[in-house]
Amino acid sequence: MPSGVRYWTVVDDAVRVVEAPDRFLRETRLARGRAETTTKAYAEGLSLFLRWCDRTGRDWRTAARDMGLFMIWLRWTPGNGGQRRTVVPGPGARPVRGDGRINKVLTAVRMFLVHAVANKEAPAWVLEQVYELGDDRDLPVEARGESGGLRYRMRARHRLQEPESEVDRASDEEVMAMFRSCRSARDRLTLLLLARVGLRPGQTAGLHRSDLHLMADSRSLGCDIEGAHVHVVRRQNENNAWSKSKKSWAMPVDFLVVRAFDLYAVERHAVLEAGGGDFLLVNLFRPPLGAPVSAEAIGELCESLSARAGLERRVTPRMCRHAMASNVVDSGGTLDEVQALLGQKHPESSRPYLHPGRERLRDAVERVPSPRLGFGEDGAR
Repeated sequence: MPSGVRYWTVVDDAVRVVEAPDRFLRETRLARGRAETTTKAYAEGLSLFLRWCDRTGRDWRTAARDMGLFMIWLRWTPGNGGQRRTVVPGPGARPVRGDGRINKVLTAVRMFLVHAVANKEAPAWVLEQVYELGDDRDLPVEARGESGGLRYRMRARHRLQEPESEVDRASDEEVMAMFRSCRSARDRLTLLLLARVGLRPGQTAGLHRSDLHLMADSRSLGCDIEGAHVHVVRRQNENNAWSKSKKSWAMPVDFLVVRAFDLYAVERHAVLEAGGGDFLLVNLFRPPLGAPVSAEAIGELCESLSARAGLERRVTPRMCRHAMASNVVDSGGTLDEVQALLGQKHPESSRPYLHPGRERLRDAVERVPSPRLGFGEDGAR
């Protein structure tokens, strides 16, 4: 866009923008403030849906009545880059796309069709094909609201049952092994921002030097927050780094992060002197020097450090974030503290990040008194 904001869209075989999905994706990006990566995921799903409609002779406006057939097509039909052109499902055949991928495509299609109905591009009965009227009795108590009455909601008709997969936390031993395998002060600071501060890759890559207030008193900078801290701000960055949280918040940091930043500042100045712009993490060892690192590069760094440290598994940035939250609780922190530190809006959002350490679980069991302490040898109190 002229403003510099970018979004993903769908084009046909003649590389012409397809109007209906483009309008939906443009509104998603500009009017709803969703991330560029969100429009990328939606555009990929919509391209599959429109390709299926084209190959099967269906009008996308009314194809929702055959959504089940679309799901079968997704499971067994290779993409444009696939080597197989003939679909032969059967015993032992491996699906082209898994349940999780299919569900993500269906989510994009549903949102696109709702947008089309609202803009009178598709008939209203399409909503009945993709949603069914449900109530909130199957929701957790925390999600039912405070009114106490029965509430109705739209529930997706087509959704595959994905196996639950939990993200494990990175252990302290794994983080330390990765830390020792770092070859630069920049990489050490990056790892601490993930595992010690709990930032996401997009938040880490999107940090500006002006976001770090590392003095004991920052009032001279116009900030009245005490102690060293980092401001996490959602903004449009040239490296496409994006904070998932819509709100901005200040994250306290300890002396380890401050020390790591000091060493990185010396390393950075030796290469760029006063240059490099305001981004915190920039290229120092390959061109273009001074260009901000990307969120993808941070994921690649964690993969490289895991291999270099000889770990038995690949530790991801998300596992580092889980480690930070779990360490806070293992040290006596509460759930509301974890919620505030991670910048999350809802209290329940913090629960998946909690992975009690084995020592804490052992202590919890040993705190339970033996029944013999309350009874005599003959069973009487």
